[in-house]
Amino acid sequence: MRTLFTSESVTEGHPDKLCDQVSDAVLDAILAQDPKAHVACECATKTGFLMIFGEASGNFDVDYEAIARKTICEIGYDRDEVCFNGNTCRIIVHMEEQSADIAMGVNKSYEHKSGSEEDEDAVIGAGDQGMMFGYACRETEELMPMSIELAHKLAKRLAAVRKDGTLPYLGPDGKTQVTVEYNNGTITRIHTVVVSTQHSADVSLDQVRDDMIKHVIKPVIPEDLIDEDTKFFVNPTGRFVIGGPLGDSGLTGRKIIVDTYGGHSAHGGGAFSGKDPTKVDRSAAYMARYIAKNIVAAGIADECEVQLAYAIGVAEPVSVRVDTFGTGIIDRQRIAELIREHFDMRPAAIIRKLRLDRPQYRQLAAYGHMGRTDLDVMWEKTDIAEELRQAISVAD
Repeated sequence: MRTLFTSESVTEGHPDKLCDQVSDAVLDAILAQDPKAHVACECATKTGFLMIFGEASGNFDVDYEAIARKTICEIGYDRDEVCFNGNTCRIIVHMEEQSADIAMGVNKSYEHKSGSEEDEDAVIGAGDQGMMFGYACRETEELMPMSIELAHKLAKRLAAVRKDGTLPYLGPDGKTQVTVEYNNGTITRIHTVVVSTQHSADVSLDQVRDDMIKHVIKPVIPEDLIDEDTKFFVNPTGRFVIGGPLGDSGLTGRKIIVDTYGGHSAHGGGAFSGKDPTKVDRSAAYMARYIAKNIVAAGIADECEVQLAYAIGVAEPVSVRVDTFGTGIIDRQRIAELIREHFDMRPAAIIRKLRLDRPQYRQLAAYGHMGRTDLDVMWEKTDIAEELRQAISVAD
C-alpha cells in the first residue's frame, strides 16, 4: 500500500523560532549563574517590537534586554533591510518571581513531604501535571523519522548558505517541508520538497528557485530517493521579501511539532523553550526520547513511542505507557517493566542523568530538540541499549 507522510521545519529566523531562541538564551544565562533556578520565560514579537515575560526565581542577575538583542542580531536580524533589527527594536521586559504555591510542590515533592521517600531524587516534585511523549524509529541513523530529519537538514542548510555568503541575498526567515512516500511501510522515494525563503527584492524567482535546488535541496536530499516525478516547490507564492516579525507575529512555544518528531508521534501539548528542567514538559519529554531511542537501539523494537504522565508536586510518574506498533520482539508489558527497572523517571533523577541543569538550550531552540547527534545532549545517547539487551537475554 502506498502512503505519504509530510513534516516541516523552519529556520532560526522564523518569528516563532526567534522567540524560542530568546527564551532559551535567557534560560541559559540564568542557569549559568544558578543551576537550580526556576524559570518560565516566554517572548512575543511583531514589527519592531519584542516582549519578554514570565517568571524566574533564584540567585542570578541577568540583563534580559541585552540577551535578547544579542540573540536577535546573531540570528541575522541586525539591520532594517531584513525587516527586523535587534539593535534598534523596542524591547519590553515583564518578568516576575515564580508563584509560591507552585514552588511548594516543586521544591519539596509529595513523596518527600509524606515521608514515603527519603533519597535526594525524591525531593523535587514535577513542576506541572501533563503527559509527554518520546519516539524513535529506524528510518535514519539518528533513529528519527526521515521526513522531519530531512526538513531540519534543509532548514539548517538554508541558514548555512546565507551565513557563509554563498547566497548573500537570503534573509533569516524560511520554512521547509518534505513528503516521504512509503510502500507497505518501506520508504521508496521523496515525493515533494517545499522550500520558502526570505530574499532581497532585487532577486528574481527563477534565480531563487535555481539556487535553492542547486545549493540547498540537492546537497541534502539523498539522490537515490529523487526521481523524475519528485516535486520541488520553491517560494510558491512567487515572492518572499517581507519576512520575520514584519511579515508575521512570533510567540514562544508555537512550533512544538517542529521541535519533536514532525507529527510522527503524539505530543502532550507542552512547549520546551524558556522552561527550566523541573518543568516536566521539557525534562520528561527528553527522558521519553532517551528511553525510546535506547529501546530501538537495543533491537527490542524497530519503532517505539513512550508516554510519561505526571501530577504537579509528585516525583514519580503517574503512568508509563509504551507502544511498538507491532515491531517489538517482546510484549509491551515486558517493555514497560524494563523501562521501570532501568530508567528513573523522577524529575531530579532525570535532571541528574541527562545533565539538564547546564546551559545548553539556545542551540536546541532551532532545528529540533530530538535527533540532535550534532550536539552533546545526553538524551541522544544509547548508553543503556546494551544493558537492555542483556536484561532480555538473561530473562530468556
